[in-house]
Amino acid sequence: MDDHQLKPGIKIDYTGMMSGPQNPKGFDTQELLGLQNVLDQAHATLATRREAGEIDFSKLLATMQTQQVEIIEYANTVAQKFENFVVLGIGGSALGPLAVHQALNHYYYNELPSEKRGHRPRFYVMDNIDPVRFSELLQILDPRKTLFNVISKSGNTSETMAQFLIVRDTLRRVCGDSYAEHIVVTTDKEKGNLLPLALKEGYKRFVIPAGVGGRFSELTPVGLLAAAICGIDIHQLLEGALAMDQWIRDSKGVISNPAQLRATLAHLSWQKGKNISVFMPYADGLKTMADWYAQLWAESLGKRFDRQGQVVHVGQTPVKALGVTDQHSQVQLYVEGPDDKVITFVTVEKFKETQLIPIDLELPEDIQFLGGRTLEELLFAEQKATEYALTLAGRQHQKITLPTLDAYNVGQLLLLLEWETAYIGELLNINAFNQPGVEEGKNGTYALMGRKGYETRKHDIEEYGETRHILKFN
Repeated sequence: MDDHQLKPGIKIDYTGMMSGPQNPKGFDTQELLGLQNVLDQAHATLATRREAGEIDFSKLLATMQTQQVEIIEYANTVAQKFENFVVLGIGGSALGPLAVHQALNHYYYNELPSEKRGHRPRFYVMDNIDPVRFSELLQILDPRKTLFNVISKSGNTSETMAQFLIVRDTLRRVCGDSYAEHIVVTTDKEKGNLLPLALKEGYKRFVIPAGVGGRFSELTPVGLLAAAICGIDIHQLLEGALAMDQWIRDSKGVISNPAQLRATLAHLSWQKGKNISVFMPYADGLKTMADWYAQLWAESLGKRFDRQGQVVHVGQTPVKALGVTDQHSQVQLYVEGPDDKVITFVTVEKFKETQLIPIDLELPEDIQFLGGRTLEELLFAEQKATEYALTLAGRQHQKITLPTLDAYNVGQLLLLLEWETAYIGELLNINAFNQPGVEEGKNGTYALMGRKGYETRKHDIEEYGETRHILKFN
C-alpha cells in the first residue's frame, strides 16, 4: 500500500450485525464467508468494468488529481472576485457539493464575515424549483457580485435549465456584455445543450466525465469545483478517496474488504426482510451526507428488472436520521417497531470543537451530573446508549467511525459508500448505474411542458388525469 494509506482512516464496527448473546438473530461468520465465491466473481467483474470505463467514479480519481490544478487555479481566481457562489443543479449535482461543504466548512459558513471565510464567497445550492425559494434567493443576491455554476451533463435537466434561463436573463439585464463572466458550466465534453451555449457565449467550462452518473460525481468537477471555491482542500479529499479505492481494489475476502463487508451485510439483511436502511450520523456536519447516501442507495438499487430482464423489484428504502435529534423522533420505532430495518451509525472520534458544561452545585442533583463533562462526551454517550438499546432489542446495526471530520476522511467515506453500492448491485444481479424509473418522470415533464416529440405522451397523461378522486374543504 502507498504511504498516503498509512494515515488513520475509517473503521467499521459490525458487531451489532453478528450473532451474540444479545443478538441470536445476527449473522455468523460462515454466513458471510458463504458468499465469498459470489463476491470474488463480483470483484473480478467490477475490475473488468472499471478498466472498460464503466465504473469511472473509481478509475477517474487519478485523472482528477491532475485536473485539480486547473480547478484550484480557477477557484482561487473567482473566489477573490465574487461575494456569492450559487450551484444550479439537482440530484447528485446538488447533494454531493452540499454534503462535502457541510462536512468540512464552518457550520454557519455563510454567516461568517468575509475574513473568517478566508475571503471566499458565500455558498448557495438551488436544488429545487420552488418559485418562492428561487425568487427570494435572487432578491438577496447582487448578480454583479455572484458566480453561478450550472451543472447538467445533458443540458436537458428541466429544473436546472429553467433556473439557468432565468439567471442568464437577469445577468444580461444587470451586467450587460460581461454577463458571461458570471456563469461557469459543468457539462459533457462533447454533447448536450449546455455545450454549444457555453462555446457560443463564452462561459468557463468544466467537464463531467462520460461514464459517471450524477450520484457518483462528487469527486469530479461537479463537486470539486464548489469545494475548491469555498476553500476545501480537494487534494486531501482525493487522497482519502484514492486510499479507500486502493484498499477496496487490493483486498480480497469479505472480512478484509470494507465494501464487500458492508455490501454482504446489506444483502443478507435484505434477504432476511430488512427492507429499510437507516443512515444515522452523530455529527451535524454529516447531516447532508445522509441525503447524499439516500440518493445513492435508492437510485442505484431500486430496480424492477435484473440483468436478465426478470422482474425482481429489489432495493432497500434509505432513511436519513441524525443523532441525537432523531433519538427523540425515530428511535422508538427502531427499537420497538417492525424488525425491518438495519441501522448504520456514523461517528467521529474527535471533533474540531468542544464545549465544557459548567459545574453548578446549586442545581438539582438530576442535572448536576452533567457539570464538568463536555458536549462531545454527552454525544458519545447518547450514541453508545442508542446502540445498546438496539442490541437489547435484537435489532441489527453497525457503525462507521471517522478519526476526524476532515477532507481525507470524507474522501474515504464517499468512496466506501460508492464501492459498497457497486458490490451490492452485483449481489442483487442488477445494474446499479442506471435509473430508468427516473426517466419516465422526466419524459412526462417534457410532455406537459410542451416539448416537441412528446405530444402522444402529453395526451396519455391528460387522459389519465380526467377522472380524479378528490375531497375538498368547502
